[in-house]
Amino acid sequence: MGQDDIRKLLIVGAMSRIRWICRRGSTADNRLGRLLLRKPCMVVAVALVNKMARIICAMVTKQQDYRTA
Repeated sequence: MGQDDIRKLLIVGAMSRIRWICRRGSTADNRLGRLLLRKPCMVVAVALVNKMARIICAMVTKQQDYRTA
Protein backbone atom coordinates (compact mmCIF):
# COMPACT_ATOMS: atom_id res chain seq x y z
CA MET A 1 0.00 0.00 0.00
CA GLY A 2 1.17 3.55 0.51
CA GLN A 3 1.99 6.18 -2.04
CA ASP A 4 2.05 4.99 -5.64
CA ASP A 5 5.08 7.03 -6.69
CA ILE A 6 7.28 5.88 -3.81
CA ARG A 7 6.21 2.26 -4.31
CA LYS A 8 7.04 2.44 -8.03
CA LEU A 9 10.46 3.97 -7.33
CA LEU A 10 11.27 1.23 -4.82
CA ILE A 11 10.26 -1.48 -7.31
CA VAL A 12 12.35 0.14 -10.08
CA GLY A 13 15.34 0.22 -7.74
CA ALA A 14 14.84 -3.39 -6.66
CA MET A 15 14.50 -4.62 -10.26
CA SER A 16 17.65 -2.70 -11.19
CA ARG A 17 19.56 -4.49 -8.43
CA ILE A 18 18.13 -7.87 -9.49
CA ARG A 19 19.10 -7.29 -13.14
CA TRP A 20 22.62 -6.34 -12.03
CA ILE A 21 22.93 -9.59 -10.07
CA CYS A 22 21.65 -11.65 -13.02
CA ARG A 23 24.07 -10.02 -15.49
CA ARG A 24 27.02 -10.76 -13.24
CA GLY A 25 26.48 -14.44 -13.79
CA SER A 26 27.04 -16.06 -10.42
CA THR A 27 23.83 -15.71 -8.47
CA ALA A 28 24.58 -18.06 -5.60
CA ASP A 29 27.07 -15.83 -3.76
CA ASN A 30 24.62 -13.58 -1.88
CA ARG A 31 21.19 -13.66 -0.29
CA LEU A 32 19.34 -12.19 -3.28
CA GLY A 33 21.11 -14.51 -5.69
CA ARG A 34 20.15 -17.58 -3.70
CA LEU A 35 16.57 -16.35 -3.53
CA LEU A 36 16.55 -15.81 -7.31
CA LEU A 37 17.46 -19.45 -7.83
CA ARG A 38 14.26 -20.52 -6.04
CA LYS A 39 11.71 -17.76 -6.66
CA PRO A 40 10.47 -15.67 -9.61
CA CYS A 41 12.05 -12.25 -10.16
CA MET A 42 9.00 -10.22 -9.08
CA VAL A 43 8.68 -12.15 -5.82
CA VAL A 44 12.33 -11.43 -5.03
CA ALA A 45 11.83 -7.78 -6.03
CA VAL A 46 8.89 -7.42 -3.64
CA ALA A 47 10.93 -9.00 -0.85
CA LEU A 48 13.75 -6.54 -1.52
CA VAL A 49 11.30 -3.61 -1.64
CA ASN A 50 9.87 -4.69 1.72
CA LYS A 51 13.35 -4.78 3.23
CA MET A 52 14.27 -1.39 1.75
CA ALA A 53 11.01 0.15 3.01
CA ARG A 54 11.62 -1.15 6.54
CA ILE A 55 15.15 0.29 6.51
CA ILE A 56 13.91 3.67 5.23
CA CYS A 57 11.13 3.76 7.81
CA ALA A 58 13.60 3.03 10.63
CA MET A 59 15.99 5.71 9.36
CA VAL A 60 13.24 8.32 9.21
CA THR A 61 11.73 7.54 12.61
CA LYS A 62 15.11 7.40 14.36
CA GLN A 63 16.50 10.36 12.37
CA GLN A 64 19.71 8.48 11.58
CA ASP A 65 21.89 8.02 8.50
CA TYR A 66 22.27 4.66 6.76
CA ARG A 67 24.84 2.38 8.41
CA THR A 68 26.40 -0.40 6.33
CA ALA A 69 27.39 -2.53 9.32
